[in-house]
Amino acid sequence: MTIATGDSVSLEYVGRLTDGTLFDTSRPDVAEESGLAEQQPDREYEPLTVEVGSGAVIEGLDEALVGMEVGDEETIEIPPEKAYGQPSEDMIQEHDTEELRQVLGDDPEAGMYVQTQQGGLGEIVHADDDVVRIDFNHELAGKTLEFEVEIIDVN
Repeated sequence: MTIATGDSVSLEYVGRLTDGTLFDTSRPDVAEESGLAEQQPDREYEPLTVEVGSGAVIEGLDEALVGMEVGDEETIEIPPEKAYGQPSEDMIQEHDTEELRQVLGDDPEAGMYVQTQQGGLGEIVHADDDVVRIDFNHELAGKTLEFEVEIIDVN
């Protein structure tokens, strides 16, 4: 059965940057071999099931699934525009250092990560006595991604 928009698809995947750096996978053996399983010990590595066209995965992967069939294995290259976009200055916020210190209960330092009440994750990229700059761009923004995909099931 050829995959169409609206189909429920189960797939195995390995996500890498173009330099070969692994950033995600559904495969337990790949996660174990790469050290990803050690970094995320509570995660279960299993096939991903998505509804094609629902926006559950990045646009480039969603589009690439259409037309594939059970058993197909492909490597898909996805440019930033169809993944997490380009980094944007609008995603870097400035905060008063003293106010952030009170929220964190600690001195903000470059390299620290903070999470908003809405679940957004940002990296402190600058901290001094007056201002803290937090970058909320996705860590994969600006990157071309490669996914090795194997279609397991289509409903």
